Amino acid sequence: MISWLQDLRYAIRQLRKSPGFSLTAIVTLALAIGANAVVFSVINGIILRPLNVPQAQNLYLIERASDKDTSQSYPDYIDFRERNRSFDDLAAFAIFEVALDTGRNPSLVWGEEASGNYFDALSIRPYLGRFFHASDEHGANSAPYIVLSYAFWHSRFHDDRGVVGRIVELNKHPFTILGVAPPEFRGTIVFAFPNFYVPIVNHEQLAAEAALNDRENRWIFMVIGHLKAGVTRAQATSDLNSIGSFLEKTYPKDERDTKFSLARPGLLGDQFGRPAQEFLAGLLLLSGLILLAACANLGSLFAARAADRGREVALRLALGSSRRRILRGLFTEAVLISLAGGAVGMWTAVLLLRWLSQWQPFGNFPIYIPVNPDATVYGLALLLSFISGFLFGVVPVNQVLRTNPYEVVKSGSSARVGRRMTVRDILLAVQIAICAVLVTSSLVAVRGLAHALHGNYGFEPRNAVLVGADLSMAGYSGNRVAPMQKRLIDAIAAIPGVEFAGLTDTLLLNGSNSSNVFTDKTIDMRASNAAASACIYHVSPEYLQAEGTTFLYGRALTWHDDKNSPRVAVVNREFARRLFGSAENAVGSYYKMPDGSRIQVIGIAEDGKYGSITEDPQAAMFLPILQYPSNSAWIVVRSRRDPQQLGTAIRSTLGQLDPGLPVQIEARYDEIGGALFPSQMAAVSLGVLGVMGAVLSITGIFGMAAYSVSKRLRELGIRVALGAPRKEVLKAALERAFKLLAFGSAAGLFLGILASKVLAVIVYEASPRDPLVMAGVVLAMSLVGLLATWIPARRALSIDPAILLREE
Repeated sequence: MISWLQDLRYAIRQLRKSPGFSLTAIVTLALAIGANAVVFSVINGIILRPLNVPQAQNLYLIERASDKDTSQSYPDYIDFRERNRSFDDLAAFAIFEVALDTGRNPSLVWGEEASGNYFDALSIRPYLGRFFHASDEHGANSAPYIVLSYAFWHSRFHDDRGVVGRIVELNKHPFTILGVAPPEFRGTIVFAFPNFYVPIVNHEQLAAEAALNDRENRWIFMVIGHLKAGVTRAQATSDLNSIGSFLEKTYPKDERDTKFSLARPGLLGDQFGRPAQEFLAGLLLLSGLILLAACANLGSLFAARAADRGREVALRLALGSSRRRILRGLFTEAVLISLAGGAVGMWTAVLLLRWLSQWQPFGNFPIYIPVNPDATVYGLALLLSFISGFLFGVVPVNQVLRTNPYEVVKSGSSARVGRRMTVRDILLAVQIAICAVLVTSSLVAVRGLAHALHGNYGFEPRNAVLVGADLSMAGYSGNRVAPMQKRLIDAIAAIPGVEFAGLTDTLLLNGSNSSNVFTDKTIDMRASNAAASACIYHVSPEYLQAEGTTFLYGRALTWHDDKNSPRVAVVNREFARRLFGSAENAVGSYYKMPDGSRIQVIGIAEDGKYGSITEDPQAAMFLPILQYPSNSAWIVVRSRRDPQQLGTAIRSTLGQLDPGLPVQIEARYDEIGGALFPSQMAAVSLGVLGVMGAVLSITGIFGMAAYSVSKRLRELGIRVALGAPRKEVLKAALERAFKLLAFGSAAGLFLGILASKVLAVIVYEASPRDPLVMAGVVLAMSLVGLLATWIPARRALSIDPAILLREE
């Protein structure tokens, strides 16, 4: 024990004698361990850590096997709940936005619709008051109750325990506050925390549509439940598929894709969970490469440090010290540096994770990233610290074991700089190759983001703003909706500077309803006979012009296309291709909807992106909103005016029409943030890792070049004294460093190209073979080499042979 304490004190003294080395090593390791701690904490919070509900390990979400879609219709949910034999209970839920009025001006907030058995099925107990139950449901709009989340109760109602029994208005309908959920329960989606919970049976009041019992309306609800004891996942899947077969036979016109599977609920099943897992796994791999590069860097520095201390080691050996004791001292130094680096890295990671957990990238939508580190993350950081210390501490072991103390004392040095490849050279080459892989990945991500930002969406988001205009939130319904929508559009269009204003029930690149469509000759409207599945948008005239969508053929919709006129539609080029062979043949032609109604194509618009920027070409149709009324709507406003000034003018104009109308105004680019979010995150994450890799390579190359120049000063001085040109001196001093840079960069770029499939999963339109990416990698690695060798090169060129020879 005493000898270990002596080693510790000696190691501390040695590190204090070399503050530059100690600081460089600690910062290098802090970057690597901090990066790994951040990435693992995100993986732990989003994927590994179960939902904070009882028995989370056997909680599953039902999804469709074909496309991993988790959305179900309410009638399907009832059939699942009543007919299954595998679940203790099944509950349904959906995230939605409403206008909440607590006595002041209404504000738009996000909540969760839930079946009456939701809290009972999840075994959640209230923090205050009570929850609603299945016994509270007695038909449509029979349960006007609301349960607040703990966070919303704290922020909006300031922990007022008297809120129980209070009445608030949701979309102008009175709801009674029953209670408050416990602090630890934040819903069943890991990244979305609803502000409150209301019963699904009041869906008509909240969504202003009587579609709850429409079996074909399956884009809203998700179904979740605990498996019964002893029931396997495969058995439950088979049970669900038998129910699916029953539904397909019983409701042949309404049911399709009746094969089901089970998924973990936190990330909305495999549809979102699998891409998130693949992206985070890629980040974990790259952060692991950062740690490996850091260990290679520190291994090289430690080997150089051991060489510099060769005379000291030889003297200790000559005086009787054991090689084991010397190695133990070196390992003690390595562990001290690794623990210090781990502590600094973890402290930095905690600060970043704290900010990340409070980050809300989508404005009003209640997204929170639960990434606060727990004991698992701290344990991983400690483990990585010890492993890192061992990895770079073991590098000089062979060097110490082979030291001949008598030769070192006689010659004055144990270092030899020759042509033979050394362990330090190999480590540096590996480190440079890793850096090149990271730089390649970061440049691919940046190119992917550029593709995403400047891609062809089928609309132009610049110079456009969005106005939330869901009239149901202000109490409008029935025949009052269409006239008010027309007044809103006319009022906004009259604002100076507005070029176009159009209304839609669903925004492009924000998902949509879809429906099977049939050729005009089809008689049997079963799903198997459908010509295509098309996205549906109900829009006003000038909506496509407001979006900046290009018309190709035919005419646009007008206000004359109302419920008294023949059914018409504008379709995109992909729709025309699938049903009519070409866009030219589509104008004037007819197609059929599942109910048998005929619709005439009057215009063809360009293709676009409707669900995500990575989707394959989709068929889409734009139907007149006067023929298919909808309360839910956005108004797209195209104008070159300053967005803030325009927003103020719009808010004032709509306030004059109806002061009780909740208005939400945002830039069109802000609204598509959800679609661009993966590309932005990939660019930022991989960009940071690329910069870290470059920094580590700079320090590694600098260390190697500086060490080479230091050990060859006498040789270089003699060369200068004999009249060698500057070019030859630089070549002798730095040739090995540049060869390793070239070899490592080439190897890293080759590995980056081989990893193109992995990169394609992580970023949008990834291609390491992109000429700009390859040129960028070459330029970046060249800059890394120049920066790293600048100071050693100046030192080599400034050698004064007279001074060197005098010192000898």
